Amino acid sequence: MVDLDDKQLLELHRAGQTDKMFNEMVRRYHSRLYWVVRRMVKVHEDADDITQDVFVRAYQSINTFRGDSALFTWLYRIAVNLSINHLRKQKVRKLVDIADYIPFLGHDAEQDTGVVRKENVSLIEEAIAKLPQKQKAVFIMRYYDEMPYEQISAILGTSVGGLKANFHHAVKKVAAYVRKHHGAINLEGVDSDEFLDKGDGKME
Repeated sequence: MVDLDDKQLLELHRAGQTDKMFNEMVRRYHSRLYWVVRRMVKVHEDADDITQDVFVRAYQSINTFRGDSALFTWLYRIAVNLSINHLRKQKVRKLVDIADYIPFLGHDAEQDTGVVRKENVSLIEEAIAKLPQKQKAVFIMRYYDEMPYEQISAILGTSVGGLKANFHHAVKKVAAYVRKHHGAINLEGVDSDEFLDKGDGKME
């Protein structure tokens, strides 16, 4: 099956074939959106429900889509907003299994690596759980999904400068929390100060 681009999908909607358009969007984007939500809310059942709700909301508001961004960016924005609302309502304290994407590389040579890793992963989870909701979202999109700030800005409706500040503060808080309770932390083989400049240039 040849994938239709955004323009062709929107032409289906304008031609009165909205159901066909959304069937194609679900086929193309469901899995990606599910994992966006799953990383934020962690529980499969909640992620599944929210992902379905993303498409319901999109279907109901497709006439408000102006085409200023890609369809996936628009859907991603809906997914993030619904996930944040869910976390606020449920007061979920653990956002994501940080072990999946932040390997702890620094450890005491006299200690068992697995034990140290588990201990520090737990500390990182605690630190992430204490972040404000927006900093959590920015941290995941920037570090895990490796999104450029411009795309995150389109999704969250926040300036690039504000997003850099959110990411900067999130990384500092995580690193400081782990240092306080254990010691030095390396994120992907670099210290936290170097990590702040990873791919961004100088952080402001």
